[in-house]
Amino acid sequence: MSAHEISQATGPSGAPFGPPLSDRGYALLTFVCLGILLAFRLLALYASKIDFVMDEAQYWSWSRDLDFGYFSKPPFIAWVIRAMGETCGLSEACTRAASPILYTLTSGLLFVIARKLFNARVGFWTAVVFATLPGVSYASALITTDAPLIFLWTLMMFFWVMLVKQKSMGYAILLGLAIGTGLLAKQAMIYAVLCIACHAVVSHEAREALKGGRAIVAGLIAIALFSPNIFWNAEHGWPTAKHTGDNMGWRAPYVHPLELLEFIGAQFALFGPILFAVLIRAAIRYVGRPDDANKTLLLSFSLPILLALVIQALLSRAHGNWAATAYPAATVFVTAVLLEHGRRVLLGISMALHILVAAVVGIAPAFARTWPLFEQLTFLRSSVAWEETADAVRKLLSEGRYRAVVVDTRDLTAELLYYMRDVDIPLYAWKRRAEPHHHYQMTRPFVAGSREPVLLVSVHSCRPGITRKFESVTELPPIEIPLVRDETRTLYSCVLSGYRATEKSRRIRQSK
Repeated sequence: MSAHEISQATGPSGAPFGPPLSDRGYALLTFVCLGILLAFRLLALYASKIDFVMDEAQYWSWSRDLDFGYFSKPPFIAWVIRAMGETCGLSEACTRAASPILYTLTSGLLFVIARKLFNARVGFWTAVVFATLPGVSYASALITTDAPLIFLWTLMMFFWVMLVKQKSMGYAILLGLAIGTGLLAKQAMIYAVLCIACHAVVSHEAREALKGGRAIVAGLIAIALFSPNIFWNAEHGWPTAKHTGDNMGWRAPYVHPLELLEFIGAQFALFGPILFAVLIRAAIRYVGRPDDANKTLLLSFSLPILLALVIQALLSRAHGNWAATAYPAATVFVTAVLLEHGRRVLLGISMALHILVAAVVGIAPAFARTWPLFEQLTFLRSSVAWEETADAVRKLLSEGRYRAVVVDTRDLTAELLYYMRDVDIPLYAWKRRAEPHHHYQMTRPFVAGSREPVLLVSVHSCRPGITRKFESVTELPPIEIPLVRDETRTLYSCVLSGYRATEKSRRIRQSK
């Protein structure tokens, strides 16, 4: 159905809610609605009592040591956080502010895409629907790699739409720039190649867009932009590739129906139960009777990703957010379908539900440590009181003459690097095996020759696997740190000196 037919299908007024507006009116209304939502989310971040979760703290530590790659991810997230730190500050709210800003910009881009494919009315509702998706509301409260990825993905999708419509070399260049930059944000940008290929298979327009050297130019630009990260990985033993392979986890028996059900359930939660049900039903009906080139484009940028991850979930596992790149296009598609068929009530119920979720997600963190409801949330227990934990370590350091701190987990390493950023004493990560298993074991391992005596801190115990490698071990009393209500975190610590390097380590040191 064409944009004009969608306009007619919404009723005499031409709008599902209220009187029609001009294109400029819809653009202004989109700007106002997204601006209000952004202001609410920024205020919510300022009021939040949630400390950095492990990934956020890790990304922040990366931003203090800018490079072209890191153990598990490409570098763009570190660049974004560094930019926020330079312009706003180092607080949790300032660091996280990049996330709602990027999601707001993404929503604005979706307005432009939907207006191009259909009309400004569809553009307005698409922008508002996407901005209030449950997954977006949750992700806007944290700074993760998905925020820049989804913005760059949507930018890439806009350039692809324009390339298909205009067959311009200029848009091919911009497409390559967007894909290459997106690959620097997260490996999932590689789905762009899959989606473009699928679109080219089913669309003559898409095949024509790739001709005339445009596909080659876009591909070469994307590879050139991503090449610094490739070189970084080659220099460091391909840690990102190994980590990605471990995450995929393809091992026998290759059939995991419960993981598949969990992944599908997560999609209902992230995209919204009504919208995901509409997406499945409308996509099945449309694939059996395709009649709109614009909808074909949108499904080409959503269904292949979902189907690939359904297979991944069945073979091993797939986290819910791995499908995030499917939802910009899916939002345009579902919104257009709902408006086309005049589903005012269904769209209204979905929007009301999502706005409620957005309000709860925004307001709840301000009361995270006082509401009894949050007492049972495992996630909450792992994301509060890290400032107090760092204060406890500071106190221990002030009571002794330690020359270093040793930490036995990635989580605690990341949290202490942020919350003890004012402490000059070096912090090392304990490396249990020769092969590093996370970024800190690769970049700051405790090795023979490191400063001693050291203070070992852990939220588990002073593990014998660590303490037996030192000649002198003094265990300090454990410290209980309050979390929520009656919940506590126990901090264990030991004073260690006289590190006994293995024979292999001694030979390596002597050879140097």
